Amino acid sequence: MATNNRYGNRRAVNQRKKQKKRRRKLAAFMLELLVLAVILLGIYVVSLVRKINYNDMTAEEAGINADLDEESLETMNGYTNIAIFGLDNRSEGSYNTGNSDTIMIASINGETHEVKLVSVFRDSVLNVGNDEYKKANSAYAKGGATYAVAMLNTNFDLNITEYVSVDWAAVVTVIDDLGGLDLNLTSQEVELLNTYLQDVDNVTGKNTSYLSGSGEMHLDGTQAVCYARIRKTAGDDYLRTSRQRIVIQALLEKAKTAGVTTLLKICQDTFDDISTSLSLKQITTLAKHVSDYNIAASTGFPFTVTSDSVSGLGSCVIPCTLSTNVSKLHEFLFDETGYQVSATVSGLSATIANMTGYDSESDAIDISRYNDTLGANGTYFKDEEQSTQ
Repeated sequence: MATNNRYGNRRAVNQRKKQKKRRRKLAAFMLELLVLAVILLGIYVVSLVRKINYNDMTAEEAGINADLDEESLETMNGYTNIAIFGLDNRSEGSYNTGNSDTIMIASINGETHEVKLVSVFRDSVLNVGNDEYKKANSAYAKGGATYAVAMLNTNFDLNITEYVSVDWAAVVTVIDDLGGLDLNLTSQEVELLNTYLQDVDNVTGKNTSYLSGSGEMHLDGTQAVCYARIRKTAGDDYLRTSRQRIVIQALLEKAKTAGVTTLLKICQDTFDDISTSLSLKQITTLAKHVSDYNIAASTGFPFTVTSDSVSGLGSCVIPCTLSTNVSKLHEFLFDETGYQVSATVSGLSATIANMTGYDSESDAIDISRYNDTLGANGTYFKDEEQSTQ
């Protein structure tokens, strides 16, 4: 019996060894599959990213002011500053021309990953290149993304060398792939949104349903883009930029909870419909932290403005003054209290003041109620909007 038990124990030990060996082999096999999947996923994403229309931009091309303070440059280097242009060119996939009716600056803090969004009012009188003073959105039509980025840097003392340009079709696709957005609309916004549907459908080839009613609604990509285009309400373009930031906020929050399959589909569907200067390494670095991004603040810019007709340009947004606004912009984006603008910006500011006749903050109208959209899912909180219902 003792011998049989000894043999029985030995068999049991051997069986346990074989089972452990099989488990180790299975674990190793699963690890190999995981590694292979990661490698294949990486290759797939790289192949998609390479479909993007790249346009490298040097610091010289980007129009960074040569007289920028070194300390300020060092501060800005701690942030990733990206210009975002939404093109209204009534065509799909054309990124070399057209007015940039959406102009945004996304500033990402390199340490905290906090994001600050700034909408530049498209009708702002600025130097759009070669000492030509026109509306800000005309810079893109004048010389594409390079001119538009240079306009932002030259007028605002910034160091942007990265940009992303999209058209209606790309934004519609991204929102549709994410399953749409839930936004709160007034009845007036619904009515105006419906008037834009056919316009966008003509570009995308879709056949979008009309909306009715008001309150919280689920919007598909086309409806969300049309919502972002609304400007014929109280608040005009100031409130329209609020809507654009509300859409961006909702889009980012939806993307943060999306699965890998959804994100890959967005890549596949839109990467050949985007123009950017971001490299593959920069894109993958930004994508790696997408779940960490948090929009910490948002605003329209300039902060202190007035509206008036300018000879040869029509109705414009006039900064009061450019120097004052640029100083406040650096405080908003980079916490640079008391920022002193460069001599370049000071000269541009004086020219705009002489050109328009507005040379003081006391000339400004109050648009502060349209600026902060943080946490909002609609413009229902705007008193002026409600008064039109």
